[in-house]
This record gives sequence, structure tokens and C-alpha cells, in this order.
Amino acid sequence: MTYRALYLSNTPEFSARVAELDELPAGDVELRVDYSTLNYKDALALTNTSPIVRSWPMVAGIDAAGVVDHSTHPDFQPGDAVVLNGWGLGETRWGGLAQRTRAPGDWLVKLPSPFSPRDAAAIGTAGYTAAMCVQALERHGLTPADGPILVTGATGGVGSIAVMLLARAGFEVIALTGKSADPTYLKNLGAAAVLDRADLAAPGKPLQKEHFAGVIDALGSQVLANACARVRRNGAVAACGLAMGMDFPASVAPFILRGITLYGIDSVYASPARRQAAWARLAGGLDVNQLAGIAHAIGLEETLAAAAKMLAGQITGRFVVDVNR
Repeated sequence: MTYRALYLSNTPEFSARVAELDELPAGDVELRVDYSTLNYKDALALTNTSPIVRSWPMVAGIDAAGVVDHSTHPDFQPGDAVVLNGWGLGETRWGGLAQRTRAPGDWLVKLPSPFSPRDAAAIGTAGYTAAMCVQALERHGLTPADGPILVTGATGGVGSIAVMLLARAGFEVIALTGKSADPTYLKNLGAAAVLDRADLAAPGKPLQKEHFAGVIDALGSQVLANACARVRRNGAVAACGLAMGMDFPASVAPFILRGITLYGIDSVYASPARRQAAWARLAGGLDVNQLAGIAHAIGLEETLAAAAKMLAGQITGRFVVDVNR
């Protein structure tokens, strides 16, 4: 059986195209994919802007949501709605921007109610990472009474879901974005205030005025350093992204003089138990109706153009890719 997929090759030079394929990766569960997503990492791979792909040729896409077609895994039966995130998809293993795929059953999560495969794609790795960040702050002991939570890169996938989860949990959310001219999108998600990313983008003092009880950061670099410098005593920061860079030009001062904690969030290779807990947190903490407001549906052929727009900073919210369109 052939299927359509977004196929990346580097011979004789880099190319990205929609192709008809008849091979599938290894695994004991075969999926009929309904939806995938376009993440920042996908955009880097599709434009060959960064060395995301480490095995060639590659089917792009770090997310897949759909229905089990065939399974020899005891936990999955044909007809089960499932989601597949991370595990090297789109990097070392053929990914989810395809009409079909195959994966080890231990990598899959059964879709919790009330989510559909389209909802799962609207959430994707970005939203599931956001849930892990929120859980890190909650495990640290932060509550709404402790003060505001800063979310950086707030109009992106991680940021949008993080704002929604925190706001519904009763936190005062301060959203940081490079698109601060129109705060309507973030206010509708639950942000109490919107800051311009430029406020934290320039080098600052190692210790600054205490303001935030916690931070969820998707940017890294100078923004993360300044955010740490503004966290209140015994607060916490969950770092999960590097959209502004991998560097961290910070001081130890906030950590040893204010006792703040920096949590690194790895969602790609998280254990099955942590994945299931994150998806349960999403199921209990998101308004499904709000997802429609952050997700833009596109077809497989439109993904390449959308990737360029994403890297140019022209996108707000999430791209859901209907792989059958």
C-alpha cells in the first residue's frame, strides 16, 4: 500500500517534497495518521536551516495522531485513537507528516477523553511539553497565591498551551512575546498581561527586581538569563526551548542567593509514565473549545510554505496538518 508523505533527501543536494512511499518504519503498531503538526523543529528540518535530521532520507514530522490499523502489541487494538510524540521522529526515525506510519506500542499514548485526533494534533509535542513544564512548577510547590508566572514565546505552540493551562489553574499569567502590538490573542487565552520580548532580550544585571514566582521558557539565551534574575526567592523556572539560542549568559546569583530552581524539560525521550501523566494533565486542564482558536488547518502540500513563515516569526498559534488533504 502506498501513501503520501513529506519526504526529505540530501542526495545530491537537499530537497523536501510530497512523495508516494511504500515503506514503513519498524514497530508493532501500524497507524493510519489523520493529523500531524508543524512545529518549530519541523520548520528547521523542512527548510534545512539547522541540522535536525540525523538519518537520511527522512519523513518529516515530530507528531502523529490517528487510529490503529494493525497491532501485535497487547495494549493496542485496531480502532484505538492514539498520539505519537517525540522519540526521534523526524530526526532519526521517519516521522508523522505522512498518511501512515508504524511505531513501537510502548511509544504510543491512548488518546484521553475528550480529545479527538485533530485535538491531539493541535496540542502536539508543543502542548505536551507545556504540560510537563506546568507539572514541574506544580511539583515544585508553586500555587496561584505565590505570584505571577511568566511564559516566554507565548504566541508559539508551547507558550499558547502553557498560558491556557496556567490560567485555568488560577495562576496570574504574564505573557512575553515579540508580537506584543496586539495582545488580544494572548488575553483570550487567559493572560493577565502581555510584555514585549525586547524587555528581556538585552543583557541585564545578574540579580534584578523580584517579580515572577515561576517561569516557563521556550526561548533560552538572554531572555532565560533575565527571567531567572527576576524570579522571586525559592521560585522555579522550567526551560524547554531555544528559539533565541542555546547559550545561557547567566550568573549563579539567582540560584545561590535566592534559591531558585531551574528545571530542564525533555519531552522527546520522556518515559511512557510521564507522557501519560502529561496527557492526563492536558485532558483535565484544557478547554477543548479553546483549541480551535489556536489551530490553523493546512494540507500536506502547504506545509513547506508554512514552515518558512514560522521561521520568519509570522505565525501565531499552531498549525494542524491534515495529511489526507
